[in-house]
Amino acid sequence: VQLVESGGGLVQAGGSLRLSCVTSGFIFDVAGVAWFRQRPEKEREGVSYINNNDETIFYAHGMKGRFTITSDHAKSTVYLQMTDLKPDDTGTYYCASTDLTQRRGPSSDWYESREYEHWGQGTQVTIGS
Repeated sequence: VQLVESGGGLVQAGGSLRLSCVTSGFIFDVAGVAWFRQRPEKEREGVSYINNNDETIFYAHGMKGRFTITSDHAKSTVYLQMTDLKPDDTGTYYCASTDLTQRRGPSSDWYESREYEHWGQGTQVTIGS
């Protein structure tokens, strides 16, 4: 199983970035995928989640409207479109997956790291002021 993030970089406040999480080694159509981030000196936190049928989507408080999660099943890839970026969005962004063949997808606990079995290495996002 492999998850590879890309798309991070340095942008100015108000700018946009699209992160990609390319997955392999598991059946994408029965997986739930989430984006997490770890900001400097803060704990890792859930950003957004999308389940295998794209019908269940969650966002952390304050991110809906600025961030949009989507998936491309043909490419086994999940995207995180981020707009109106702020310096406080600076951090390392990770994607994580959970196998839904033996369980129901995360719901109210989607933002808990323990819900996911596989993780990528992260991509750095830096927002200049």
